Amino acid sequence: MKPAGTVAIPGFRGSGTACGIKKAGKADLALVVSDLPCVSDVVFTRNRVAAAPVAWGKGLRSRAALRGVIANSGNANACTGKEGLSAVRRTSDAACAALGLPAGSLLVSSTGVIGVPLPAEKIEAALPGLVASLSARGIARAGDAILTTDAYPKRGVRRVGVRGGTVTLGGIAKGAGMIAPNMGTMLAYAFTDAPVRPADLRRAFREAVDPSFNRIVVDGDTSTNDTAALFANGACGLPPLEGRDLAAFSEALQSLLLDLALLIVRDGEGASRVVRIAVTGAASGAEAETAARAVATSPLVKTAVFGADPNWGRVVAAVGRSGVRVDPDRIELSFAGETVLRRGLRIDRAAERRAAPKIRKETYAIDVDLGLGKGSHYLYFSDLTHDYIRINAGYRT
Repeated sequence: MKPAGTVAIPGFRGSGTACGIKKAGKADLALVVSDLPCVSDVVFTRNRVAAAPVAWGKGLRSRAALRGVIANSGNANACTGKEGLSAVRRTSDAACAALGLPAGSLLVSSTGVIGVPLPAEKIEAALPGLVASLSARGIARAGDAILTTDAYPKRGVRRVGVRGGTVTLGGIAKGAGMIAPNMGTMLAYAFTDAPVRPADLRRAFREAVDPSFNRIVVDGDTSTNDTAALFANGACGLPPLEGRDLAAFSEALQSLLLDLALLIVRDGEGASRVVRIAVTGAASGAEAETAARAVATSPLVKTAVFGADPNWGRVVAAVGRSGVRVDPDRIELSFAGETVLRRGLRIDRAAERRAAPKIRKETYAIDVDLGLGKGSHYLYFSDLTHDYIRINAGYRT
């Protein structure tokens, strides 16, 4: 869970700058664009209170041929009504014009404080300099410019050998709080020089989003602005991927997005540990997910993780109140591979003692077997520390 040093994808250029949305001259405007036409796909938050750029993006005539993204931080442009939509249109039109692209060629994203009008004029004024500073190694700077409460940037790179050569994938993301995605995460963008057909790219992207961005929880809140996108420009010059090459690309994409997702949950606004909660033996897959999310969002469980307390009772109680079918006498529960609760509600104190030093580590697993069926699900979640309250108590003030 360490970010890549830089991100360089053939055919893509990026940059980041300060346009005055954030205070103290911090970078707050990012741009990444492909020099070649792209195949693309985008997923958005399912929060019914969606920010203006999400609403605008959903209305784009085609999200399958976008050339890149322009994104600001420091202002979510959410709950801003018609004025917010107008700001998105202005941003899109100005950015596309500055790049010499047709209108609607770029995805537009925002992140930051909700309910504050977005000063589109500041973005417009900064665009000439932002475009002039675009470079092949500037994608990392773009990633830095979308951060808000993040403690560090999230970026990753993968290279995959295919018949005839190598394809490169890279990504940037942001997110630390308001994390319980129901599609993707706060903001995440992946870029590749691979040649991928539209239907294949869409399938690979959707299949990669679910086991990565949809499996992380920091605080149980789904953002108004969640957006994840993939852009492929075919700059490697190879024919469209298929068969084993397409499978290898899909596997690399899943690995990349999982890395970005884990960087987000590890950042977790003061987080000190990341836990993988796996629920098996549920009556159905849906019930396993419900139970896992109850554990991952429980303040009592999360504070026990922070305190390195093998408090299996809090985990069992969270599963029980989730509403899924449960027979307490069939439950088995393990911390870091040590089975502390066996069927029949038999407690293994020796296992608890063995688990105690293991759960002081930065990462470990909690496994719950309900013993009722074949349903299973897993999530990654962070602990709840004093810093989370400090950061969020003063987010606007």
